[in-house]
Amino acid sequence: MRTAVVVGAGMAGLAAAGALARAGWRVMLLERGERVAAPPTAMVLWPNGLRALESLNPEGGWSAIASPLPDGGVRRPDGQWLVPPRTRAGACHAPAVVHLEDLYDALVAGLGDRVEIRTGVAVSGVRVGSGRRPAVVDGRTEHEADLVVAADGIDSPVRRALAPEAAAVGSGFAAWQAVIPGWRTPALTGEQAAGGETLGAGYRFVSIPLSRRGGVYWVATAAGAARPESPATQLALLRRWFAGWHAPVSELLAATEPEDLVPQEVRELRPLPRAYGFGSGPGGVVLLGDAAHAMPHHLGQGACLAFEDAATLRSLTADVAPGPELHAAIDAYSRARRPRTTTVVRQTRRMSAVVQARGRLALRARDAALNQLRPRLLGHAHGLAADWNPPD
Repeated sequence: MRTAVVVGAGMAGLAAAGALARAGWRVMLLERGERVAAPPTAMVLWPNGLRALESLNPEGGWSAIASPLPDGGVRRPDGQWLVPPRTRAGACHAPAVVHLEDLYDALVAGLGDRVEIRTGVAVSGVRVGSGRRPAVVDGRTEHEADLVVAADGIDSPVRRALAPEAAAVGSGFAAWQAVIPGWRTPALTGEQAAGGETLGAGYRFVSIPLSRRGGVYWVATAAGAARPESPATQLALLRRWFAGWHAPVSELLAATEPEDLVPQEVRELRPLPRAYGFGSGPGGVVLLGDAAHAMPHHLGQGACLAFEDAATLRSLTADVAPGPELHAAIDAYSRARRPRTTTVVRQTRRMSAVVQARGRLALRARDAALNQLRPRLLGHAHGLAADWNPPD
C-alpha cells in the first residue's frame, strides 16, 4: 500500500488528501489545531479552481454550494465609476463565491476511509535522505511515508528546511474579511445588491452577495502593517477610515459585529522556492498551496492555484509505484507547477501595485489608466485561469 502524509488540514491539505485517497493512497492528514475548522468567511472560485475541484471529486456537488459572482464594477469612494460593471457571458465555469464553511464540509465529506486525521500535531521539521523514506517530525514522533505533501501554509517548517531561499515577507497592507448573515444584512437595492469594488488612496473595499446562502461577504484592505488591537477596536477603525464612502460601504460596516471580523496579515513568498518537489529514498516531498506560492490576494488566485496543485499531483501520482516512477512524478509536478504559479504571482503583484496607489499624482495616473489597465490585466490573469484544464 502506497502511503502519504499530508501536513495541514486547510483547503489545500484537505483537497490533496482526498485526491490521493481516491487514487489509492493510504493518507495520514496532520493538523496543528485541535480540530479541522473553516474560517467564518468566504472566497471567490475562478474557473480554474472550479475545474480543479470537479476533477478532484466529480461528485462533490460544488455548484450546489457556490453563488454566481456578479461584476459590480469599480468606483471611487464618492461613488463615481472608474470601471462600469459588465455583464458576464454565460459559461459552464463562471466565477462563483462560496462560504468557507460549506467548502470545508464538502472537502471533508470527500476524504473517504483511506484518510486518517490526526489533530493537535505541530510538525516542526522534515527528514530526508537518499536512502530513507521522507518523514516529518513533531518533536516526539516521526511520521514516515512514501510521499510527504507540505500544505501547511506560508510559515511551513517543511519548506523552510527544503527551500530556505523562499522568505515570508509582508505585502505592504493589512486585510479584513467578514460575512454578514442574511438576517443582519442591510436592505440593498439595484447596483448596491450586485456588490463591487471601491478604490481610495491606499484603501480598498469589496463586497459580494452570497445569493445562495444569504448575506454579504466583504473584504477591506489598508496600506500598512497588521493591527494589534482587538476585533472591536479594529472594526471601529474600519468604520472611521471608510466613513463617507458611497453606499453601502458604511452600512455594511455598521451591520458587522466584532465576532464576524477576520483580520489578516497579508504576506507573500519572495522569492518563490526554487523547486516544488524534492526526492528522498523511494519517494519525496512536494510543496502545495501557500507553502509553495503564497501571494497577495488581489486576483483571488491563492486557493484556486492550490486546487490546481492538488489536481496535478493526483494525476501524476495516481498509478505510480515508490521508486523511480514516484521520483519522476515528483519532478514532473515541480516542472508543471512552478512556471504556472510564477506567472500568476507576477500578475498578482502588478495588480497589487495598482490598487495600493497613494498620493495625488499616483492616484490620478491610476484612475486615468484603470479603465484600460484593469480589463487588460484582469483579462490576462483571468485568461490564465480560464485556459487551465486539469491534466489527463
